[in-house]
Amino acid sequence: MSDPVSWLLIEKGWKVAGRDGSDLGTIHEVVGDTGEDIFNGLAVSPGLLRSAKYVPSERVGTIVEGRVELDVDADEFARLDEHGHVPPSVDVRADTTDLT
Repeated sequence: MSDPVSWLLIEKGWKVAGRDGSDLGTIHEVVGDTGEDIFNGLAVSPGLLRSAKYVPSERVGTIVEGRVELDVDADEFARLDEHGHVPPSVDVRADTTDLT
């Protein structure tokens, strides 16, 4: 087996597998901020004419060159939200937050 690599190396088209080894699809997009080294998750395409699923970073397991393993099985993957429904982030800045 290959050595694990950083999320920064993940590329579109890499294979995605479930924790049971099942083939779940391919990487459609990496969601994060490379400048701040913040990894939010992945958009995984389960196949042609099917919407990409959003996988939060907490569900991403081992990353090796060309393959990402998730901490979900095929049934759990099928229940994940579509990529377009990614939960919004909250940007809280100290200079705009009223703490009174």
